[in-house]
Amino acid sequence: MSAFTQTPERKRLMLAAATALVLAFLAPVPASTQAVPEQLEGMVSDDVRRFCTNIADAARDRRYSLQRMELETLQADIESRIAALEAKRAEYESWLKRRDEFVDQARGGLVDIYGRMRPDAAAERLAELRVDLAAAILMKLDSRQASVILNEMDAKVAATLTAMIASASRTEDPA
Repeated sequence: MSAFTQTPERKRLMLAAATALVLAFLAPVPASTQAVPEQLEGMVSDDVRRFCTNIADAARDRRYSLQRMELETLQADIESRIAALEAKRAEYESWLKRRDEFVDQARGGLVDIYGRMRPDAAAERLAELRVDLAAAILMKLDSRQASVILNEMDAKVAATLTAMIASASRTEDPA
């Protein structure tokens, strides 16, 4: 085994020695040894000032570099979130399109069902529906069929549906 081979025990000893050295260096110095002679005070502060001035640009560049890296990370995160949102939006648009197609088919089939019913039965069923849905179905029916169904309805329900159909077919907004 060579002298430079690091065993786990040797590593621990070196780590302990380094820790002791650092702690000794960081230990508080007695006040009597902290006093700097007046001749050295000007030199020390000049040296400190020069040192700080010399590293200020490097420190600023490093700080800007770290901020730039953080901003790039945040930008990448935002872009990934935007991509995920765009994917969700596309998924929802696809779902909405399929739903609208289904609703259009269902409404067409619903209109056909009411168109084939006996007028008195259709009038009874339409009177139980929401007013806007019943009016939409009546508007899609042939005008002859719709008039017969309205004729079979209660007068108040028929009047409400007629008003709804009339307001839907109006071309200009009331002021």
